[in-house]
Amino acid sequence: MSTQNVNINKLKERILSSRKYRNLGLNPDTVEDLIRQEITNLTSEKALRKNVRRKLHNIVAPYLGKLDYTLLKNQLDQIEPASLDDKSLQEFCLGILSQHASTAERIPLMPAFYEQLFKVTGRPDTLLDLACGLHPFNFPWMNLPITTKYYAYDIIQPRIDLINQFFQKVGLLPLAVNQDILVNPPQIHADLALFFKEAHRLEKRQPGANQNLWSQLDVDLLAVSLPAQNLAGTHPLIQQHRTLVHQNLSESQKVSEILIENEIIFIIEQ
Repeated sequence: MSTQNVNINKLKERILSSRKYRNLGLNPDTVEDLIRQEITNLTSEKALRKNVRRKLHNIVAPYLGKLDYTLLKNQLDQIEPASLDDKSLQEFCLGILSQHASTAERIPLMPAFYEQLFKVTGRPDTLLDLACGLHPFNFPWMNLPITTKYYAYDIIQPRIDLINQFFQKVGLLPLAVNQDILVNPPQIHADLALFFKEAHRLEKRQPGANQNLWSQLDVDLLAVSLPAQNLAGTHPLIQQHRTLVHQNLSESQKVSEILIENEIIFIIEQ
């Protein structure tokens, strides 16, 4: 099938307006990118639509959770923190972080997790949080100043809106952006970029995508974290993920490793 036989914009709008996705504020660049990836491999528009929806589900569904963003925005609006140590603010953040396994398993490690990370990377003045999901709600435990420029990237608009509301509530600039980092890699210069528990999923979306993304970032250091073992704790993943990271680096790039509980973090010098 060729692009001449498919109205890409029409198919994109059909998927975005479907019952499953119409209220997500999903970034249209993501859907169009998936269509263009799949379009030459399939013989019918029905098969194309099916494959795109399957890939989109794999990208979006694991991070949707059961969050009611309208309710959360109203709850956050009622909180008046005197500082990042404010109990009501921290309880609000913990409630959000507990909604997904990737952030929930890090809760018992805070703030030691960030102390170990920033001991190696230094405390950034400008930070990029790539495919951030719910991770920005860890900020009260990062021990970073509110002068930090914290750019967060995700493809779901209600999540971006809540993150920006949270950023403003604690005194940060509202720098969360609805942007597909694979289609449009951030061009902002930063001391550090975080890419937490996403590299293996990005590789499934498009083989070689990590190398393309990482090479276009204008950052001093890139911290790529991946699970050291599966969620059940029955299968080690370190060597598999070490291979994934190294095959996406150039020969001149230097990389070091930090192991924190069930998370291996690769610190890549850009």
